[in-house]
Amino acid sequence: MKTANIELHFATKGEIDLIDITSEVESFVRESGIRNGQVLVFVPGATGAIVAIEHESGLLEDFRRLLKELVPKGRGYLHDRIDNNAHSHLRATLLGPSLVLPVVDGRLVRGTWQQIFFVELDVRPRHRRVVVQVIGE
Repeated sequence: MKTANIELHFATKGEIDLIDITSEVESFVRESGIRNGQVLVFVPGATGAIVAIEHESGLLEDFRRLLKELVPKGRGYLHDRIDNNAHSHLRATLLGPSLVLPVVDGRLVRGTWQQIFFVELDVRPRHRRVVVQVIGE
């Protein structure tokens, strides 16, 4: 069993910024030399998320709108007493910090319209890191 790890680093624009990291993950999987296994894409942080969604502008805007409707700002969340970003933490909790995808014959397996996105949920621009780990043979 082999493992390979990389960290992706980038800046975000703030609340509900969507960053497509598919090509970076696919490249790393190819370069890892692992033919069959899994890839984990993980964001360390309580206000970021990883999702698989189609990279289509209308759908991405629908996704932003849905997050705002499901968990709106300023609803009297108790955490807002600390730093006014409770909605960011709640949205991140619903979406989740990671995604696992299969690797078959040295290639990342995903649907035609599934791209991997980092979702910035904090209220301000941030410098982020995403950990990518491939494990297999």
